[in-house]
Amino acid sequence: MNAHKSGFAAVIGRPNVGKSTLINALIGQKIAIMSDKPQTTRSRILCILTEEDAQVIFLDTPGVHKPKHKLGAYMAKATEGALHGVDVIVFVVDVTEKMGAGEQYILKQLANVRVPVLLAVNKVDCIPRAQTLPIIASYAKAYQFAGIVPISARERENLDGLLAEIKAHLPEGPQYYPADMVTDQPERLIVAELVREKVLALTRDEIPHAVAVDIEEMTTRQKGDVYIRAVIYVERESQKGIVIGTKGALLRTIGAQARTDVETLLGSKVYLDLWVKTRKDWRNRATALREFGFYETD
Repeated sequence: MNAHKSGFAAVIGRPNVGKSTLINALIGQKIAIMSDKPQTTRSRILCILTEEDAQVIFLDTPGVHKPKHKLGAYMAKATEGALHGVDVIVFVVDVTEKMGAGEQYILKQLANVRVPVLLAVNKVDCIPRAQTLPIIASYAKAYQFAGIVPISARERENLDGLLAEIKAHLPEGPQYYPADMVTDQPERLIVAELVREKVLALTRDEIPHAVAVDIEEMTTRQKGDVYIRAVIYVERESQKGIVIGTKGALLRTIGAQARTDVETLLGSKVYLDLWVKTRKDWRNRATALREFGFYETD
């Protein structure tokens, strides 16, 4: 019988290459929020996959980007920190796009790491195979990867192959977390993220990065249902009106879609009470970042 393996795998890449989609597909549950907007993930989130022969702890990181405010600096630091103290790194790239400045910047960072780096070539379902080969070749020439795996996170194509590569580079070790645990994040944070995901999906381009969600109350009531009061924070009054929508229509839609995901997460009926408040320039205010669960960067 093969020895049990356990270890940490950092998942990195430019914004919007499918890192969170990949992790959710691998662990079989929605923990990391997904959006077609870049920089959706803001913190390092541990997502835990437990199988009979191994336990893989994935670190879902913010996409690599140039910081424009204190929140951006926090995100960049979280990503950089994920490159150290892990057993393997999974560099996710979008095969529908040629290697650009963002990928080259990441490759420079990877030059300093001492652990195996796997290249996950995502979205292979979107273009003909012949077009993927020169793009894969350009990455193979730029860096000595421990393995290169073409995948489609959305279609779950070749995820078993990627997982086998990840396991091959993990050390022998015990199971660190209980088998039924899929994340280290408290439920309140996951609920907040699920609400934010719906705001990202349903609002205009000027809204997403200015949004934070804070869970003010989360209580299980006598009937067994869960009451949640969540505040959506924006930076300007004009943004507040957009999130609420005409006669509150958009806010109701956000609430209805988020409630479905939250009920799946919690396994119970949910009453989701949403409010929208303005907090001017919160992304540059250290006190606000701490309140929303971020730590001030140096």
